[in-house]
Amino acid sequence: MDNNYNRLFEIVRYQNEKFPMKESIGKRSGDGWIFYSTQDVIDLANNISHGLLKLGVKPGDKIALISYENCPEWKIVEVGAHQIGVITVPVYPTIAPSDYEYIFNDAGVSYAFVGPGDLVDKVNKTAPKVPTFKGIFCFEEGEGAPHWEDMFETGDQSEIDKLSDQVKEEDLAVLIYTSGTTGLPKGVMLSHKNIVSNIKMAVPLLPLEPGTSALSFLPLCHIFECTVSSAYMARGIRIGFTGVKNLGGDEGDIKSFKPHFFSTVPRLLEKVYEKIYNKGLDLTGFKRKLFFWALDLTEDYEYGKQYSGINKIKRNIADKLIFSKWREALGGNIMGILTGAAALPVKMAKVFSAAGIPVREGYGLTETAPALCVNTYDVGGAMLGTVGPPLEGVTIKIDEADGNYRQGEGEILAKGPNIMMGYYNKPDKTAEVIDSDGWFHTGDVGKMVKGKNGRLFLKITDRKKELLKTSGGKYVAPAPIESKFKEDFLVEQMMVVGEKQKFVSALIVPAAEALQDWCERNDVPIEIKPAPYNDTLFCISKDTLENPKVQQKYQEIINHFNPNFSHIEQIKKFKLLTDPWDVASGELTPTMKLKRRVIREKYGNDISEIYNV
Repeated sequence: MDNNYNRLFEIVRYQNEKFPMKESIGKRSGDGWIFYSTQDVIDLANNISHGLLKLGVKPGDKIALISYENCPEWKIVEVGAHQIGVITVPVYPTIAPSDYEYIFNDAGVSYAFVGPGDLVDKVNKTAPKVPTFKGIFCFEEGEGAPHWEDMFETGDQSEIDKLSDQVKEEDLAVLIYTSGTTGLPKGVMLSHKNIVSNIKMAVPLLPLEPGTSALSFLPLCHIFECTVSSAYMARGIRIGFTGVKNLGGDEGDIKSFKPHFFSTVPRLLEKVYEKIYNKGLDLTGFKRKLFFWALDLTEDYEYGKQYSGINKIKRNIADKLIFSKWREALGGNIMGILTGAAALPVKMAKVFSAAGIPVREGYGLTETAPALCVNTYDVGGAMLGTVGPPLEGVTIKIDEADGNYRQGEGEILAKGPNIMMGYYNKPDKTAEVIDSDGWFHTGDVGKMVKGKNGRLFLKITDRKKELLKTSGGKYVAPAPIESKFKEDFLVEQMMVVGEKQKFVSALIVPAAEALQDWCERNDVPIEIKPAPYNDTLFCISKDTLENPKVQQKYQEIINHFNPNFSHIEQIKKFKLLTDPWDVASGELTPTMKLKRRVIREKYGNDISEIYNV
């Protein structure tokens, strides 16, 4: 297929030329869905462009986009801004007020387009401290700010065309601030070429034809969903926008929209599986045996594995009686799921894929727009336990110069047209990650492994900066350990500790709902309450966590998983924590990565207690 687009705003024009859609992008409205056609998107984007120009916004100026839930209006504003050379600044809605202030000032944001909720309030509190800021528009009416349609204008189309012609592929298009585990947020500068090159790499890998549907619920302020949603548009895929909170249940958006595809993070898949598993536990007699018999069949699953004879018959029975119900819970049409942003437990990949819900894992960073490697849906294109082969156009190198790694491992370096322009206003930080030969240093540790067909796949083993060193001089990679333990439903979050100690231990945040279910089954009193900083999370009382039965259960989990690791990597002691870690409470970055230094400081007494007892 001729991908005749090189700048982000050209994708919708390409869609209109190749496969114009009556339902291009939409959102839930009551019991149904409402959509904008491809031509609607183009027309409304032009209204946005004229409106911005009338407001005095010029090429090179910045506008912020902020919303708790994805919506088609976000994409329309993007197109309208980009086609006149205006740069978009996607902002995480849950960041601290100080981060709003820093980002708006560093970028020089002039206007913000926001979703409903408290976002108008948040921006209004920030505005007086931002000299460049001029106003807010909201995607919903009645939110205390002008409606986005209030700034629509019409005018001479040649004015828009003239400005569009001046936008170069190499121009800055999107400025995304990534909050690392330490320090101030860094603005990642992504050009049209950075993102579009990644879209062109991704489109051929989608197991979808034009006219199929994809659900978009991971935040559009993250480059993962930003790029994936644009790839859907470039492929002529109908997109339903929503938020994570709206997905589940019989009335949820997954069952309502019936998507063929969506991207997600592993933890959401784990929660889906947890609910499925708990329903299995509630069954009795033959139905219960049948459920767990079917589940056992997933254990020897491998991508591309063919079954025959009695093994094939068994799987056909399991599919008809058990797995078909799982697919129905996801709308009944699912053809593929792509995960990113965190390590996908092999168990999750096996269970869902064996159930006819093909799950693939990819890898990348905001700085790489984002994808570097992706397990694909074609024969021989996926390997369990890896993040896939490098995308066409991307070169991966393993730097083994640092002697702290196992043989064959090293820091993952990357080259390609998708590598960022640099960090905004931070040439020194840019020089730290892009060397003089043009290699981007990811900070991740990995190795290349060979698949059955001889193809090379990338396996991530840890974060370079997260390696901890015991008092015996041994290096331990926390991430693989944490990932493995989180396969258990009762473990929501975990951080391995042990820097300069004789052995490694763990801080564990129990999964509140799963623990509540376990306690009820085992006659253990449990007290949980919503977290003050996020009412979708729950705090567990100290009395519950110190109950001997609960302590024994988590020790059993430790004992179960420890044999997967070398002696020095095994968890010797643990501490159960009452409060979940969150972006709002400061322990997680907006992309849900652990702020290890913050956690070590915040739970310093608990760590000391582990090693002093």
